[in-house]
Amino acid sequence: MRYYFFHLMSWPYLPAHFADDYDSAWVWLPNSLYDPIKGHDLYQNYLDTLAYADELGFDGICVNEHHQNAYGLMPSPNLMAAALTQRTRRCQIAVIGNALPLYNPPLRVAEEFAMLDVLSGGRLVAGMVIGGGPEYFSYQVNPTYARERFREALDLIVKAWTTPGPFLWNSKHYFFRYVNPWPRPIQQPHPPIWIPGAGSLETVEFVAGRRYAYMGIPYFHIDIFRRMFGLFREACEKAGYKADPGQMGWGIPIYVAETDRQAREEFEPHLWYFIRNLLKNISLAPPGYTSAKSALAILRNRGQFLADQKDWDAIEKGVFAIVGSPETVRQKLDHYRKELGVGVVLTGCQTGTLPHELARKSMAMLAKEVLPHVR
Repeated sequence: MRYYFFHLMSWPYLPAHFADDYDSAWVWLPNSLYDPIKGHDLYQNYLDTLAYADELGFDGICVNEHHQNAYGLMPSPNLMAAALTQRTRRCQIAVIGNALPLYNPPLRVAEEFAMLDVLSGGRLVAGMVIGGGPEYFSYQVNPTYARERFREALDLIVKAWTTPGPFLWNSKHYFFRYVNPWPRPIQQPHPPIWIPGAGSLETVEFVAGRRYAYMGIPYFHIDIFRRMFGLFREACEKAGYKADPGQMGWGIPIYVAETDRQAREEFEPHLWYFIRNLLKNISLAPPGYTSAKSALAILRNRGQFLADQKDWDAIEKGVFAIVGSPETVRQKLDHYRKELGVGVVLTGCQTGTLPHELARKSMAMLAKEVLPHVR
């Protein structure tokens, strides 16, 4: 088992009346609500928290990419990863991931990821994503070609890492007379490739066929994870091999405190800020962004997303988060990760407005009082 600490770097300073006055935390939320001075302090503290995960012995730390929103303040996770290469010494640094259809040229991803792998001494995990629906509104990228562009860009990046250059590349969406990136990654034949999924059957089949790792993103009911990891194992068998647990990652927020009651009291208000404000209209999807098959799967999942939950009882029953004393968290984490059959857990606790000191206290208790029992 490997445990990675995940951080969104959310904006915790939305006004109290946000839910009444604004219809989304995405795309068109006025950036006058952002304060760069507070943002400077946030970045420093968020980086300190991720570096602390390395000190505590987490196997890796994770950053990710989003644009024009209050949900995650990392339009360039590669910048954060570059800073973390100098702040950490042991853990892997997972960028989950770069939204390939938004990059023109996608060779930029091959170059920057190679730089990060060299800077970190071979500790990069290369996450590749199609990107969320809101990103296509923000960057005005044609969503009907998103999946095509993603696959072509990924093939180009992998070939750029594994084939001596220069060479010619000519596909439907990309043409390069000279593909010859400097530097090349330390990890050979290339850094591990993780591809997150939110229920798309095409993504499950694609990742299984390429023998990459499938990372189930957080904020879904435990039944969704049961089904998706089952489908992934079936897809791997169809591709002619048995899925390795290390190919499957479960995203789940975990918060630990001295008692169950204290953990809920400390964590719950900050989770509701996240649900009611930062998840507002996260499901924006432009026409053509999903296939008919995936759209039907999304409809079947209705009511099983974190933003749909109305009370704490629903949070606990759906296992949208694991919150409690070390003993409670040990039992739940051990039970569900065995049931799902995963070899990677992606967790984070600094959700919404959770203060830095509480986040670090929970991380330390998780690392010292829980993880040694569930590795």
